[in-house]
Amino acid sequence: MANKGILYGIVAYIIWGFFPVFFKALQTVPPLQIVAHRISGAFIFLLIVIFVRQRGTQFFKYFSQPKILLLYSLPAILLAVNWSTYIWGVNSGYVVETSLGYFINPLVNVLLGVVLLREKLRLPQWVSVGVATIGVAFLTFLAGGLPWIALMLAFTMGFYGLLVKIGPLRALDSLSLETGILFIPSLVYLFFVNYQAAEPVWEQELIVLVLIGLAGVVTATPLLLFSAAVRMIPLSTIGLLQYIAPTIQFLLGVYVYKETFSTADLIGFCLIWIALIIYSYDSVRFQRSKTIPSPAV
Repeated sequence: MANKGILYGIVAYIIWGFFPVFFKALQTVPPLQIVAHRISGAFIFLLIVIFVRQRGTQFFKYFSQPKILLLYSLPAILLAVNWSTYIWGVNSGYVVETSLGYFINPLVNVLLGVVLLREKLRLPQWVSVGVATIGVAFLTFLAGGLPWIALMLAFTMGFYGLLVKIGPLRALDSLSLETGILFIPSLVYLFFVNYQAAEPVWEQELIVLVLIGLAGVVTATPLLLFSAAVRMIPLSTIGLLQYIAPTIQFLLGVYVYKETFSTADLIGFCLIWIALIIYSYDSVRFQRSKTIPSPAV
């Protein structure tokens, strides 16, 4: 079971890692249109999964519960902002910076836990947050400006994860409801923007149309794999696997897309990587200490 969970997690993060390749193939489509196609396609795909699992009746009851709809409206908006920022960043030549956002995200989660959930940090966690903060400050003042794309991605995903964590729904129902809340606005937006456009989306090349049609499946598949992995393997293992995606994205940005990466950038990234090593080592050690059997009394 554990090996299967690790495999699911690795495949999910590899797919996420190669997202820049997919979205760069859609560069001729405006980012907001890509996001709208992604949301609507993901909702339809997730709806099929829900009906296959014979949970359709229960799922649609959520749309008649104002409290549930209100509770998941903010995560839905955060998800849309995150996806829009990511796609704009990738297609504007900032793949390296988008990868930075997902390197920073685990440390943002720790920070939000302290500030909003009053969680107590162990000393290594404080050190990792401090070193990462120095790394971001270094990138801001010496590497040419505030990495706002990275921070936007890290904080929107951090707040999204926090709200989903405290919500009552399971991962599949949560994501399906969030995309469902955005489904009608996305369709309305796509209708009007293409109706008024000089070059509507259906006049794109065939390969672009095919990729747009697959956007929902490509979006939902790694999320489903990730949800399955979380149920099978320890969170400490997930914590280590999560660096696969930004590492692939970073390598794509530097070596495939030839984005600028100065010495100052390298130093800033190294500080953040050091922070992540400290954080990951402490998380694994703490998780193992909890699994040690207590002596018989």
